Amino acid sequence: MKMTPLITSAVMHFGEMGSRWGFNRTVGQMLALIALNEDPITAQEIADALNISRGNVSMGLKELQSWRLIKTQIVPGERKDFFVPAGSIWELANRVFEERKKREIDPTLSLLRDLLLDTPSNSNEEHAQQTLAEIHDLLESVTAWSQELQTLGPEKLNTLMKLGASVGRILEFKDKLVPGKTTAN
Repeated sequence: MKMTPLITSAVMHFGEMGSRWGFNRTVGQMLALIALNEDPITAQEIADALNISRGNVSMGLKELQSWRLIKTQIVPGERKDFFVPAGSIWELANRVFEERKKREIDPTLSLLRDLLLDTPSNSNEEHAQQTLAEIHDLLESVTAWSQELQTLGPEKLNTLMKLGASVGRILEFKDKLVPGKTTAN
């Protein structure tokens, strides 16, 4: 399989972004290649396009399947497995968020809850617990907010994002109308 310059640029960039999303460069490249390919793609085609070993491809495909980002597709008359994205870009983005939440945010919230149940032994630990409580509350709020955003769907989310700056101006205007009140209250 020969990649065009446009697809090569995108695949290479997705590889760099992969580490920020929670998986390695090669897995990011594989996801991009599968998502950008018009037709289902085989493991050998992935290996050839990215110039990587079949073993590396197999491990990457397993990881992408564990994240529920790709799926196999049967091609009539073929014995090979073919791979396609496991949904729309919106669904893939939601799955990456869900997996990162499970792997990063949920364990952090669990640890914070445990630490907040401990009885502080001195004023420094009391201060530390207050700070940890703020972190916990922030993570809980951000998580709840992002889960709400996920339920909106792409069309409503686009509308909400377009309203973003307007909402900020409305909140600033409200603060001017109600002295002593801020949007943080």
